[in-house]
Amino acid sequence: MVQEPTQDHLIGTTVDGRYHVRSRLARGGMSTVYLATDQRLERDVALKVLHPHLANDPTFLERLSREAKAAASLSHPHIVGVLDQGEDGPIAYLVMEYVRGHTLRDTLNDQGALPPRLALALIDPVIEGLAAAHNSGLIHRDIKPENVLIADDGRIKVGDFGLARAVSANTSTGALIGTVAYLAPELVLGQPADARSDIYSAGIMLYEMLTGKQPYAGDSPIQVAYQHVNAVVGRPSDAAPGLAEDLDELVQWCTAADAENRPVDGTALLAELRHIRTTLSDEQLDHRQGPEPAAPSPAPTSVIVPPGSPAGNPTEALATTASPTEFISQQRNPTTIMAAGSPAFRQSGASMAGLDRDEDQRQPGKRELKRIERQQSKDRARAAATPVRPLREGNPRRRGVIWTIVIVILALLAASAGWFFGMGPGSPGTVPDVKNKTVAEAQQLLRTAGFQSEPRDVFDDDIGAGLAVGTEPESGAEVRKFQSITLFVSKGAQLFALPSLAGGSLAEAKTALNTAEMALGNVTEAFDEKVPAGVVISQDPAQGTEVRHGTPVAMVVSKGPQPIPVPDVRGQAQDAAVKAIQDAGLKAVIAPETVNDKTVPKGAVVSQTPANGTLIKGESVTLTVSKGPKMVKVPSFIGKQAKEARQQLEALGFDVKVNEILGGFFGTVRDQNPVDKEVPEGSTVTLTVV
Repeated sequence: MVQEPTQDHLIGTTVDGRYHVRSRLARGGMSTVYLATDQRLERDVALKVLHPHLANDPTFLERLSREAKAAASLSHPHIVGVLDQGEDGPIAYLVMEYVRGHTLRDTLNDQGALPPRLALALIDPVIEGLAAAHNSGLIHRDIKPENVLIADDGRIKVGDFGLARAVSANTSTGALIGTVAYLAPELVLGQPADARSDIYSAGIMLYEMLTGKQPYAGDSPIQVAYQHVNAVVGRPSDAAPGLAEDLDELVQWCTAADAENRPVDGTALLAELRHIRTTLSDEQLDHRQGPEPAAPSPAPTSVIVPPGSPAGNPTEALATTASPTEFISQQRNPTTIMAAGSPAFRQSGASMAGLDRDEDQRQPGKRELKRIERQQSKDRARAAATPVRPLREGNPRRRGVIWTIVIVILALLAASAGWFFGMGPGSPGTVPDVKNKTVAEAQQLLRTAGFQSEPRDVFDDDIGAGLAVGTEPESGAEVRKFQSITLFVSKGAQLFALPSLAGGSLAEAKTALNTAEMALGNVTEAFDEKVPAGVVISQDPAQGTEVRHGTPVAMVVSKGPQPIPVPDVRGQAQDAAVKAIQDAGLKAVIAPETVNDKTVPKGAVVSQTPANGTLIKGESVTLTVSKGPKMVKVPSFIGKQAKEARQQLEALGFDVKVNEILGGFFGTVRDQNPVDKEVPEGSTVTLTVV
């Protein structure tokens, strides 16, 4: 997510006494999303604050609470978690897991059409997340590239579960939220959504990933919505020649106009998606288009009001500046804007459909030409088998002989057919299980069952090289014995050379691993005197090692030079102090000026800079050396009052000791030691007082 610099009254505040708002991430028609810190758990979160027209609707807030609780019950690695929901005065908010990274839309804008291998790898976790949601009875309703988040560490998550349902079900609007480019036909017509509606949107998204563009375009959202209802999504290979036929069938299965003809839910689609990934060849998976197409302009996000729904208080839809929100209402401008399902909508659609049919009649597709050719061939065969004149009457005996011969031939044919389909090559047989058998063993099992097999080498991560992976048709299938069986033989796991990660930042290393379809292993940190902090020092396995896709790669990342605690050498002799500093790996520097100190003897260290903390190896510590205490002359106070003598001596820095004779009744100094001498500052002067 890209943070947008902006002035916002919420930034710097704390919502509900818990979520400290740090910056704004995005703003849409329904809410504003902020980066916040959960002060209770000390973690970053995405705080979605709803706009006032939604936050002030009690019915909507009650529905949002139910949807948030349902979405929060989902715990899946490919679904953005809903962590909290609440209200703080006029602020209604949702708290979600913060995913640092970018969206699938960003990837499509940067790269255009993706190779099938990458497209299938990216959409796989999306479908896995949908499958988990569908199994929990939840549907998304707004699957699109903007809601697919790709984290910096390669994780892929689907966001905004539950929000679209809560908004579209808000009784104050009666409107449906969704991006028109990915909207299922039944939602355009105001019919209920189910898991198959999500499947349709995912199919449109896969079409865009494979071709670099969306299947339907129009000058207005209503034109795009019409095509979803009345047109058939084309084959991706028509827009991107060279794509495998299996990919065409997968996309058209997901985007069937009739929901009954789509996969029933995410689980059904996920199984077929992974099956296709294993059956496509490397050439088909790595197929790339010629010139990269320009990044598609995202279709507008629209609010489509079903017939009879009120439109006086439209609900806004979440969108960015690149994907504006429009409200399509039957009441605003009946001459140019049509509600989905209205008579005007159908009439407009009929005109467009007529143009489409005329175009199809002028330029029939390849499939239509083949169908016409097959029909013409059948007509010619039928005409050739129809006699043009009656047979002339012949001899009755001859006719009897002919009929006898015909009956015998038919009997032989029936017997032959019975043998062929009952016991011969045409009889049914069950394909045996040959998994993990040697090629010779597998072929013998197939021959025993009456089948002929053709070996075909394939890569397999789980079965050793030279052993059978399986068959096509699969084991347990009942087929005619004359049909050829393909025997898949493992070539072992397909290996790929690891890229070099050392010398780059950790973020760059993660991107390289993601591109190479490898996993991020254990990341440790170590001090290094030469490698800057944050740069990868080494990797395991090493660069160039051939490993399987998904292999975890561990890395050691530099923490920079190791900090060295500064030793305290104050009070030590100069030579000893210098040695202690050097032994620690630091450099000792003697200050040019010495200082007097009454407590530190001459030649010892009085002070050092720095006195504590840490330094990097080779940095300097400055030592200031003592020249001993300062010499001060002790004046004579004999004959003077002891109190005055004490004050003046202490002012000169001496310690004063008083010996009283006869109780010191007079307070007069009778004797003093030392007197009239220079002695070190801080020395003790003894006064004898009478």
